[in-house]
Amino acid sequence: MDKLVIEGGKPLSGTIVIQGAKNAALPILAASMLVEGVVTIEHVPKLLDIDVMLNILRELGCRAEHVDETVQLDTTSLHSSHIPEALMRQMRSSIFLMGPLLARFGEVTIYQPGGCAIGERKIDLHLSGLQELGAQIVEEDSRITCYAKRLKGAEIHLDLPSVGATENIMMAAVLAEGLTTISNAAREPEIQDLQNFLNSMGAKIIGAGTDTITIEGVEKLTPCRYQVIPDRIVTGTIMVAAAATRGQVTLLNTCPSHLTSLIHVLRRTGVQIAVDGDIIKVGAAVRPKAVDRIVTSPYPAFPTDMQSQIMVLLALADGVSIMKETIFEGRFKHVDELSRMGADIRVDLSSAYIRGVSRLYGATVEATDLRAGAALVIAGLAAQGKTVVEQVHHIDRGYDRIESMLGRLGARITRYSPVESNPIVP
Repeated sequence: MDKLVIEGGKPLSGTIVIQGAKNAALPILAASMLVEGVVTIEHVPKLLDIDVMLNILRELGCRAEHVDETVQLDTTSLHSSHIPEALMRQMRSSIFLMGPLLARFGEVTIYQPGGCAIGERKIDLHLSGLQELGAQIVEEDSRITCYAKRLKGAEIHLDLPSVGATENIMMAAVLAEGLTTISNAAREPEIQDLQNFLNSMGAKIIGAGTDTITIEGVEKLTPCRYQVIPDRIVTGTIMVAAAATRGQVTLLNTCPSHLTSLIHVLRRTGVQIAVDGDIIKVGAAVRPKAVDRIVTSPYPAFPTDMQSQIMVLLALADGVSIMKETIFEGRFKHVDELSRMGADIRVDLSSAYIRGVSRLYGATVEATDLRAGAALVIAGLAAQGKTVVEQVHHIDRGYDRIESMLGRLGARITRYSPVESNPIVP
């Protein structure tokens, strides 16, 4: 496995353009299977998860090319709705294909998906939503097959505002007969982006971004060209990295309205943030202040995907901060790794108590999941001495060559591959 070697202690400085949103691109790629023809999707980052999704689509018969930041999909040769188990286990987002393939082919076979081990993430809400649209579901061990000659609109209430279930039901309902209403829907910006993409192909959806989404089924969709929104989690990661290293960074192509909760927390720590259209400027010259309590909750509250990164900043803050994780029970695995670097953090069930220290120290640490890996990179940038981050493949799932991205801001970070004797210099 590749590893990152970081020489810390240098403030980040400069300007960077934010990549497209992984969590918007993946369901949009899946939704493209609803239409027959050529779909062009722009601003798609080069990520491990994107590669896995495109490989699945190719396995199903779709022609897929990813050149620079543009993906072109030709779905006319799509011939299968049976997703290979080996590919499904590589990425949880493969579950997004269930709704579109069921709507297009009348049946779909999937397996329990893989992904980061950050806690239990059942797909019950996906399945029950499709059942309410008229699908019959047969489960045999890890294999799940759904059948429906024609889906029919329904009133669906989600017990939890699940992002994945909301998106899967939306995609399935687009070609269903009649009207579908999803109440207690998730409100994330990526769901709004999926709505905009589907509507660009001729769907009739309103309400994304609120807790009630209404879909009027249509007979068919037509291909389109579409641009994915900027990645709010990558944006937030760089903002925190700038603050933790006491740097000055300008971020271009952002959506500040998607980052309200994070900006609020960063300002409470004393970080200077200026917003001008899609430009965000971040500056931090002094030690951050502790924040008494941060709670992760569904959007628009503080995102669980930024919990580990903000914890690094709080580990360097003056005072004691409390972080409560309400989304995933397994999302504190980075705490042990941060402790290796000198952080003073105590975990009690779903809460972390962070007593700030004056500095962190370089160490060899392991990325246990995507966002934990990003947090360890931030810690390495802020620490004194050399940090080695192992299991980098987790980070590659959500950040497009993170060493190159941060290297453009002056970070001293190098990727080493066991296959090659020479480092891959950003």
